Order: sequence, then structure tokens, then C-alpha cells
Amino acid sequence: MLCRSFTRTSLVNICALLLIQFSGATLGQGKSLAQTPLPKANSQLNVPGLGPCDDSKDRTLHYNNEQPITVLVHGCHGSAARFKALSQVLAFHGQQSACFSYDDRDDLQESSRELADAVEQLGQHLGGEPITVMGHSQGGLIARKAFVQSNDKALPVSTQVNLVTISAPLSGIASARFCAYPALRIGTLGINDLICWAISGDKWFQITYASDFIQAPGVLSSNVARYLLISSDERGTCRRRDEKGRCQEDDFVFSLEEQQLPSVEGLRPETIQLAAGHVEIVGNDGVKPVQLINALQSAGFIHHTESSYKQAFTNLLDELYAVSEE
Repeated sequence: MLCRSFTRTSLVNICALLLIQFSGATLGQGKSLAQTPLPKANSQLNVPGLGPCDDSKDRTLHYNNEQPITVLVHGCHGSAARFKALSQVLAFHGQQSACFSYDDRDDLQESSRELADAVEQLGQHLGGEPITVMGHSQGGLIARKAFVQSNDKALPVSTQVNLVTISAPLSGIASARFCAYPALRIGTLGINDLICWAISGDKWFQITYASDFIQAPGVLSSNVARYLLISSDERGTCRRRDEKGRCQEDDFVFSLEEQQLPSVEGLRPETIQLAAGHVEIVGNDGVKPVQLINALQSAGFIHHTESSYKQAFTNLLDELYAVSEE
């Protein structure tokens, strides 16, 4: 990646990122560049799948056990680093976060159990502070299933979970529907199943509309205090444009119908619909997730940005979601 030219503004923004990362550092007359400094870490934890929001080899999670924490769950073809920028958005507002990583070709039920296990262990060391679990796309499927009553990973009674799913195909993935057609599966003598597995991995049938994973989503555990379901209207969106502004790749992945939650008993979700592409909604190179941030702030999952810090926050977003130069 080529180095970007260092303007005075970009240098200040980079410094802001570093100071937020190391929480509590200040600039000028004792005023923190972050709206609220991150709480100083007083604990560390090594749990499979759970760690900082980057791709570093050291997956030790350093956190403050007297403060709430947000666990971010990436979608297909993602990694912990996918939400590094969003974790910095939370850090700017004094909110600590962690990222859960998994193999996106694994059985979804198994990935859900692994997430539930990670949150269970984290909850045992938090002293009753709430945990927000926020999953995008396939990560949303896994996040919701992790906290149903039938899951064999019981959370401590004192652990409160707030659940957020973003652009998750809760009704199954339409493009995988051929993997569920009985006649096609039988008529091809298993070749259809093999092709579906080669494309999607062990989850190949679970992502279809016909699977129990989709048709029987399960009742959420009593530990779940809130469930916010954010859907994205991805029609007419564009992920990549050429130098003349012509769309080279659209950003439509799931329809609104695919993102609807099948009828289920128990806690009903709060719902928000945003007009945004599938990648756009969580941010990408050159695209700031302003709609998502505003929605999460309105719902209380991200602290509001104080007026005196709005420009600093804008500068931070510009740096976090700048176009990469290769």
C-alpha cells in the first residue's frame, strides 16, 4: 500500500487514532481528543474466538471488568479486523469493544455455540455489566442463534445481553434456495449437495429457507434484555464506481424479505430500516457508516456525540474510512 501524503489535517487525525487506541492520552490543555477516554484495562482474558478487533497474533483481550462491552461479529469472508474502524468509533465515545472470529464455512449452530461460550466466559469476569452483541450479515444469524433458550450454553443469571443484528438473512438466503429443493437433491444423486457444500461449506443447508436453523429461530433467552433488528434496503446501491462515477459493482446482497425474522414467540425485536448497501451500512473504503452510527446512537447502543466534539468525530471518520491506496 502506498503511503498517503501527510497533510497537517491527516497527521492530526492519525494522532487522534493513536491516542484513542491507548485511551486516556491527552492533547493541548489536558483535553482528550476522544469525547470520553476509554476506561483503563484492569483485566485480560484468553477465550477462543474472542479478542481485539484486529488481525494481530496475540488474541488476548484487555478490558475493564467494571464497564459494559460490545462484542462485534463479522459476516462471511470477514475477520476481526473488519470492525476495527467501528471499534474506534465506540472508543471515541468511551465504549470498549471486542471482536468474535469464526470460520465462515463452519456449521452455523457450532459457530453460535462458540459465540455463546465466549460471551458466557466474558460474562463471568464482568461483574454484572451488560454485554452488547452486534452481528452483521451472517454474523447476525450466528449472534441471534447464540442466545436462544435451546442453546446448551447457559449464561450466568447476572449477565445481561443486548442483541443487535444488521442486514442478517434471517429468512434464509434466496440464492441458496436450489440447495433446498428435494427433487433437485434426489435427482442429481447427491451432486447438488456436493456443489452446495463446495460453495458454502458445512453451513450449506442451514442458510436455505427450508432449514430448521431458519424456520425455527428459537425463543431468545431471558438474559437478552433488548433486541434491535436493523435491515438494509439495498436496492439501487453501488459498492464500487469507476473514475467517471459509473457503477462497476452493486451493493445488493439480501432483499428486505430475506432479512425478515420468521414469526417467533418471546422477545420481539425493535426494528429499524435503512436505505443502504450491504457493505455500505457497516462502512467501507470511502464510505462512512453514518446511517448506522446515527441509528445506534438513537437506540442507545452508541453514546451521543457532544456538540463540542462533532468536528473531531467527523475528522476521525474521514481517517477511519478513507479510500485505501494500493
